[in-house]
Amino acid sequence: MQFALYIILKLFDLLLLSEIIAMETREVPPAHFLIKIESFSLFDKYKIKKYETSEFVAGEYKWKLILNFNGKDSDYISVNLAMADTSSLPANWELNAAFSIFLFNQKSGNYLHSPGITRRFQAMKFEWGLSKFISKEILCDPSNGYLVNDTCVFGADVFVIKREAAVECLSLENVDICYKHDLKISDFSKLEETWNSADFIDGGQKWKIILYPKGNGEGNKSHVSIFLSYLGSERMQICFTICLKNQLYNDKDTNDDKHVKETLNHWFSAAETTVGWRTFIELATINDPNKGFIVKDGCLLSIEIHIQAIACLPIKKSDYAISS
Repeated sequence: MQFALYIILKLFDLLLLSEIIAMETREVPPAHFLIKIESFSLFDKYKIKKYETSEFVAGEYKWKLILNFNGKDSDYISVNLAMADTSSLPANWELNAAFSIFLFNQKSGNYLHSPGITRRFQAMKFEWGLSKFISKEILCDPSNGYLVNDTCVFGADVFVIKREAAVECLSLENVDICYKHDLKISDFSKLEETWNSADFIDGGQKWKIILYPKGNGEGNKSHVSIFLSYLGSERMQICFTICLKNQLYNDKDTNDDKHVKETLNHWFSAAETTVGWRTFIELATINDPNKGFIVKDGCLLSIEIHIQAIACLPIKKSDYAISS
């Protein structure tokens, strides 16, 4: 299994490195490493094919550059970034890093560099780079400014990507499923400023109803105010309906005009838990015994909840990771 993974990684590596990366220029030098090479022509004279730089630290890890002067494509200089001293890392280690390779233009004072390349480094593949970083013809032409007085300067930026991103999982629910909950409020005339229902669970989530019998906000002293309160922590898109039943008609009566009913769509979250209506029904209407909303000092509420979407944060990497 590990051998097969190694072969796949090598093929992927060859595919990536066979392409010539579009290069960019900038004035700012690399942040993490520079190497000045003097008497560059002696590499070819003495048949030195490869040079590994000393180690440098970036993102709390040790790295080195590997320059290949006579690789598979003898017309190009290849430059790789490799992790150094991986023996101290835990088993099955892996990390992601964005890196750029630089070449100083001594004529313009700018740096030619590869745009940020993001790769996953791990025990079976701890070296990435560019097999065609720059052609020897361009490098060795003094008029281009990269090799002056037989001297050139390479460099590297390495930024380790830490796994601190918040990962959200959005789950769409079947809106055809309706969760219903009925409540009876007794001794309505004796209620204080605020009435809270017992917590109830619909759709696997905990809720409660908050009712202001004398009104709240713009409905104060003129309306009954009523709200649905969410007691969870996940973000949820909800379509909900609250109905105040007219008790002069039984449940089999399908005429909704006899009841007071309101519907809202809303994203609930830990930061936004409570939504409803400050002017749900006028006090004069609900207190009129001929209207049927209060019978024997009690009223009936019906709540319908459609959970349309749930957005949550997985705790473990395995909750959202894709097998490689």
